Amino acid sequence: MIPAFLLPNTNVAVLKQLFIYICSMVKENIVNLVPAVFAEDSRVWIFQSSRAFIEKEEKEINEQLCQFYKQWLSHNNPVKGWAGLLFRQFIVVMADETGEMTGGCSIDGMMRVVKSLERQYDVNFFDRMMITFLVKNKAEMLPFSQVQYAIDKGFIDKDTLLFNNVVNNKKELLENWLVPLNKSWMAGRLNF
Repeated sequence: MIPAFLLPNTNVAVLKQLFIYICSMVKENIVNLVPAVFAEDSRVWIFQSSRAFIEKEEKEINEQLCQFYKQWLSHNNPVKGWAGLLFRQFIVVMADETGEMTGGCSIDGMMRVVKSLERQYDVNFFDRMMITFLVKNKAEMLPFSQVQYAIDKGFIDKDTLLFNNVVNNKKELLENWLVPLNKSWMAGRLNF
């Protein structure tokens, strides 16, 4: 959200409308990044990297993810899948199970690809204690233990967008992956 002191003649209601507009623009961009032809209940997995990737790495990772989902199988049948690196930091994997359900072996195959990328780029995709926010259209990470400090010091506030990596399907990804901090799963643990 744009701080009020940067817009001295703007009232709070206008700032709230500006914030809603910015949120809708970000969510619209997410809609354009994921396949439209997948069912809303398509399963989703999100793997957050411990760092952002540079452009060259992003291209390489997306190529490897494309090779993975084009060959993704479940019980020797093709999975209608998709995967991509979003915001240069999140591997998002999607499986439309209206045809073929993903099973243990197909999920294991996905995990092998993620673990391989983890080793290849010397990152961690499984640190659940790092929380990521969208600040000035860029993913910014904070250790969970420092979120309250960041609020207290004004680095983030209740309206800062949080990447909610526990979404389970495409509909949740599009509607609830980015949520204001005060409407997230963390809200009850923080003092605004």
